Formats: sequence, structure tokens, C-alpha cells
Amino acid sequence: MTQAISPRSRKVRVLATLGPASASPEMIERLFRAGADAFRINMSHGDQASKVPLFEAIRAMEKTTGRPTTILADLQGPKLRVGKFAEGKVMLVTGHQFTLDRDPTPGDATRVELPHREIFEAAHPDARLLLDDGKLVLRVTDVAHDRLTTIVEVGGPLSNNKGLNVPDMVLPLAALTEKDRSDLSFAVEQGADWIALSFVQRPEDLMEARRLIGGKAALLAKIEKPSAIARLDEIMEQCDGVMVARGDLGVELPPQSVPPLQKRIVETARRLGRPVIVATQMLESMIESPSPTRAEVSDVATAVYDGADAIMLSAESAAGKWPVESVSMMNSIADAVERDPAHGDRVHFTVTKPDPTTADALAEAAKNIASTVSAAAIICFTSSGSTARRIARERPSVPILVLTPERDTARRLGLLWGTHAVNTRDVDSFEEMVAKAKRMALRHGIAKAGDRVIVCAGVPFKTPGSTNVLHVITIVGDELTNYQGAEGN
Repeated sequence: MTQAISPRSRKVRVLATLGPASASPEMIERLFRAGADAFRINMSHGDQASKVPLFEAIRAMEKTTGRPTTILADLQGPKLRVGKFAEGKVMLVTGHQFTLDRDPTPGDATRVELPHREIFEAAHPDARLLLDDGKLVLRVTDVAHDRLTTIVEVGGPLSNNKGLNVPDMVLPLAALTEKDRSDLSFAVEQGADWIALSFVQRPEDLMEARRLIGGKAALLAKIEKPSAIARLDEIMEQCDGVMVARGDLGVELPPQSVPPLQKRIVETARRLGRPVIVATQMLESMIESPSPTRAEVSDVATAVYDGADAIMLSAESAAGKWPVESVSMMNSIADAVERDPAHGDRVHFTVTKPDPTTADALAEAAKNIASTVSAAAIICFTSSGSTARRIARERPSVPILVLTPERDTARRLGLLWGTHAVNTRDVDSFEEMVAKAKRMALRHGIAKAGDRVIVCAGVPFKTPGSTNVLHVITIVGDELTNYQGAEGN
């Protein structure tokens, strides 16, 4: 039997992006052993064929380590870009007029093609257009059906096909492009556990993706548009998790607006019981340097103190010179923060009031009882993962061992705070539940003889959504003998 990997010592999850620097099976396993709990496959770069070996390597490693491993496929979304220039590049001068139009003729220092009809329909005087990740700023002065006249507020060099952001407009764009639909179908077919939808503007944007996924993966909304903030609660109700995508959010908003918005998104997600990932530029300097700046360390620590479910590495692990060191550093920062005696109090600054349901009441009780009796862990039996999400929302002080007969559920829980998921056979009786809870706690090193553990489950067994049992058990010395002789799961 495969020797299972022990639970992480920390509760926040680490999500590592794969790319040229981390595409080999050997490197993927090194990242896992350095602390990566989940892997992001960015569908924006490369073709689908180049992604197949990544899926295969992760699943092969999963068998080696005996630990369900999470794969998040990140869709590109609708990218807005200007056209080409006759000379390949121009210089926009502050204070000068510049026109964007529907003419495909290569542009010059006075005009360029804008191949997005939707922008002409949504534009209005005084709206800002941000070019090249916000380095250049245009202000619209006049709108026609095929032409936008602007004044250059912040000039600089502009080259072919540079990206465009429109922070002052809600565009009538479909959330999924044809490329996204193809990539989504491919990712689901390859066994992705989460599908991330980019540039979500409204809750309706999530509906088509949900339909195409067909229950075969969880749906994550990337919050990177100011328009999404206005309908944050509605968007979160339509998805299974969210990402604070600070890259584009920081382009379309003043930089000083991003930290309070990050806290608001994390708090809202926690309140609604949705896993939340904080992403982008967390250890940016480690793309080139073997060590981060102190400001970056503080940034990661802040997300951990706020109680984010996961923290993400982008180019640091995908294309940087130090991918393993980046994961190891993020793991070390998170571990140090969670050892801080003040961490528990800070995590609970966010009030997560339980819904008036038996399952929520038991989740809150499990957290409180675990603290009162100094339990070693909370063990929950679940098929859908709902019980685990409820318990994790309470941010208990002890690990959460999740026992599920559903392999897909175990994999999806890799982005959930504090959980160690095990894919195992279901139980049929109360006595079997107690015996298995003890056996699995010992097998996975989450408890030892003399420890108390809290068990949550639903009776009748094998009935999703029926959580109604909370039981405190003590693992006595005889359990060690029973454990050593136990066969299977």
C-alpha cells in the first residue's frame, strides 16, 4: 500500500502555478514536497496539447504520495487589445489627441485600430482607457459608433497588440470566449478539479460556465474588475470559490484601493463559506532572486492573518529562476504566522455567523468543543464536502481530517483551509464510524493514543447533506494495536 503523506503543519493552502520552470514530473513533485498543496494550470499560455503532460504528471504523483492533489485550470477570459502599428511601435505624447477606431489599417502616433465593438457601445465621455497594464492612460473626449477620440493623460511607448483595460465601463462581453469554451471542455476532460473564470463582471457571467462544467468540477470566480465589487455577494452566491486577482484589479483601480478591497473580498468569502485565494505578485522578486523582500513577506503574512484559504504563486513558480525556493518560502512564512500565538485571534476578527441549520450549528459546536477539551483534530465524514466547508469556515484551532468516499471531493478540498482529505470507503454504522475515525487519525498522524478527537457525520449514513451527529471520542492505548492490524481503509 502507498505510504500516505502526513498532513501539512499549517492550515492555509499553497497554490503553485506550473509553467516552463516547473513542467517536468520531477519538478512538480519537488514543488509538492516543498509545500504546494494545489497546482494552477494557466490556459492563457501554450496550446492544449502542452497541458496534457502536466495533468498526467500531477495524477502520477498523486499515486506516489497517496494524497489527493488539486488541479485548478485558469481560463484566459476576454482579452482586450489594440491593433498593430505600421512601425511596430509609437510614442504617445501627454496632452496630445489619440484616436481608436474600427479601421484595420496599421496605426501611427495619431490613431490605432480597436477591434472590440463592445467598447464603442459602452464608452462615454470622461471614461479612462488604460494601456499596457496601466502604464499609459487615455481619457475619452468624444464617442462615435466607430471612433473614440481621446486625450493622452499619461504618455509613453505603445507597441503592437498591447492590452487594454476599461475600468469605467461594464462591457457587454460574453464571459467565455470560444477559446475559453474549448479550454474548459478540455480541462474537464483531463480531470481538472476547479475551473477559474477570468474577468467576471456580474453574477450572470458564471451561469454558462456552470452549465458547461456540468458538475464535473468546482467553479471559481476571479475578482479582477471594479464592476465585480459592486455585486460581490451575488457573484459569490453563484460560484464555489473566489480569487483576489490583484494584478488586473491593481491596474483598473488606484494601488491604494487594492488592500482594503482584498480584505473585503476575503471577509465576504469567509462569511459566505466560499474558499478564497489571494493571488498575484506575492513573492514577485523571487522570479529573479532566491529571497523575497521584507514587504513581500509581510504581504503573504497579511493574507494568512486575514484567514485566506489559499495563497498563490504565479510567475514565481511558473517561469522564475527559483520555483522550489518560492514554494518553500511561502510555506515557511505561512507556518511561522500560524505559530504566532496571536494568529487565532486575528483569524477570528471576521465574524462567520452560522446559518440557522443543524449542520452549521454542529460545525460551530465542533470548533468550540475542540478548543474546550483540547482535541487533537476534528474528523468529518462527507460525500459532497459540504460538512468540511462548514467546519473550515469556523477556522478551528485544530486540523480537519476529511474522510470521503468520493475521489473528486477529496481533490477539490485541496483549496480549503485546514483540511487533510482522504479518499476512503464509506461507513455503514455508528460503530464503524467511530472505529474508522480512530484508525484514520492514527494512520495519518493526526492524533495519538490518549488524544481526543471530534467526529462529525450524518445519519443515516451515505445521505448527502444530513450532518446531524457530533461525537467526542478518546483514542486509547489499545487503538494502536487495532490500527497496526487494520487492513485497507
